[in-house]
Amino acid sequence: MKQFWITFFGSIVGVIVGSVLAVIVMVFLIGAMIAAAVEGAENDTALPRDGMVLELDLRTPRLDSPSRSPFAFAEPLSVVDIVRTLEHAETDNRVQGVLIRANEFGMAPGMAEEMREAIADFQEAGKFVITHAQGFESPSVTGYFAVSGSDEIWLQDTASFTPAGLAAEVMFLGGLFEHFNAQPQFEQFHEYKNAANTYTETGFTEAHREATTSYMGSIYDTAVAAVAGDRGFSVDQVRSLFEASPHTAEDALDAGLVDRLGHVVDAREAALDRAGTGSEVVELTVYFNQSAPAWSHSPVIALIEGQGAIVTGDADQNPLGGDEMIGGDFTSEAILAAAEDPDVRAIVLRVDSPGGSAIASDQIWHAVNRAREAGKPVVVSMASLAASGGYYMAAPADYVLAHATTLTGSIGVLGGKIVLDETFGMVGLNVETVSVGGEYATAMSSQQAWTESQRTAFRNQMEDIYEDFTQRVADGRDLPLERVLEIARGRVWTGAQALDLGLVDEIGGFRDAVDAAKELAGIAPESNVRLRRFPRQRTPLEAFQELFGVSAESAETAARLNALMELPEVRAAIEARQEQPGVQMRSHAATPH
Repeated sequence: MKQFWITFFGSIVGVIVGSVLAVIVMVFLIGAMIAAAVEGAENDTALPRDGMVLELDLRTPRLDSPSRSPFAFAEPLSVVDIVRTLEHAETDNRVQGVLIRANEFGMAPGMAEEMREAIADFQEAGKFVITHAQGFESPSVTGYFAVSGSDEIWLQDTASFTPAGLAAEVMFLGGLFEHFNAQPQFEQFHEYKNAANTYTETGFTEAHREATTSYMGSIYDTAVAAVAGDRGFSVDQVRSLFEASPHTAEDALDAGLVDRLGHVVDAREAALDRAGTGSEVVELTVYFNQSAPAWSHSPVIALIEGQGAIVTGDADQNPLGGDEMIGGDFTSEAILAAAEDPDVRAIVLRVDSPGGSAIASDQIWHAVNRAREAGKPVVVSMASLAASGGYYMAAPADYVLAHATTLTGSIGVLGGKIVLDETFGMVGLNVETVSVGGEYATAMSSQQAWTESQRTAFRNQMEDIYEDFTQRVADGRDLPLERVLEIARGRVWTGAQALDLGLVDEIGGFRDAVDAAKELAGIAPESNVRLRRFPRQRTPLEAFQELFGVSAESAETAARLNALMELPEVRAAIEARQEQPGVQMRSHAATPH
């Protein structure tokens, strides 16, 4: 009887909890649909026939590529879609220029460089770019680097200009773990694979400091040289101005770092005056949503995008979104699908990843090779990050492009654990381990340190992965293995440094990658192409069906059956049937007329 009541009340609680969760999900979905409807209504506003000034707000954090979640209605336009939209606007006679709201606090260097290149391409098409900043408040130079090539840079007169250089803060937990009797145990290949240092050390090792200073210096040099070219200064002048920061708005104007002082409304009016009488400001997102290119017979180039940590599996199972990840199954299947599509002439693989699973990275590496064997050229476009596993998956491509400021390389491997047995003992917590089988069964237990043989076995595993990684790079980049071993060792390089080392083929952004894909596919440079994303984005209905385990076929069948049941003839037949003896279907609804 006791078990009966436990089961009974447990079932009730389960039903209640399930109902609450269902209500929460339904509220979320309804809200998302309302948001989509509102956004759609706003985007349905007719665009001006002439004199458009597009407005782009770089102050908003954004992804490099669009979120895979179909419910990500509130996500701002991705970097890739900004570049594609500005490219479309270059040939739109209605668009006269763009007004940019500058990022006051800095941005990822690769993202800043991509924006800077998009601005330059837009200007080359004869369009103007006016940027307004409510201050460059961060000491980081990246926010200014992104917009320094604008035709005019406005600065709010009460703001300041503080770009001075670049800085990084690294938290080291070695002393904290020691204080709490925790024992971090890691193996790394090799001394520059320094992510483990944050757990094992109390400060920078010599190799860690050297590599960090090197790539930060490379990014700073790139930004200084670009600003100097944009503003008509010498490199030494820009360095002196940066190193003398902060500046008042008036001082920045006098120094030639900005062109005009004023509020954003003043800059907007200046942009409209430049565009001509009757011109209007249109948000770039609205223009994007109403400017989808018409279908054409142009050659198809597949676009496959991966951002975030690399993991095994799909990494795309939650339709409600979350952290972006690169799934080994998901990405490799997308590459193989593009390779098998007879319409696809080439593949552009966009990578923005710090790395992750070596197994998933190798799975994607294999798919890239299969695509090439199928006769489809593969071009990799590196965003802000393509390091470790991110470089692993890029190595076999026909052609690799990176920004000068992209962080890449990190050809190495690390792994380990943190032993917490004595930490738990400090608070009276005891965890005991029971195991059967071989000694390695407890190797990853957090309750006991490695034995000598366990550490040796684990290190051998890491070394095997490192040997595979370096050999993959040697084969993919057509470099001697000895040379790869010299430049690997887990060291992070910028794109500019990687070009000199032979790890990438060209410094360039997304549009340059598409151009390279066209060339490799034998498509004339002046020809238009269709970029087709693989896999296609799911609709909210498809995601909803996945979320609740309903197939598209069954949902469609149910919808058709429901429509059939509402037909007057069917309802009348049902009513007539109910008058017959036997099993009956009861309905108190009136028969529609």
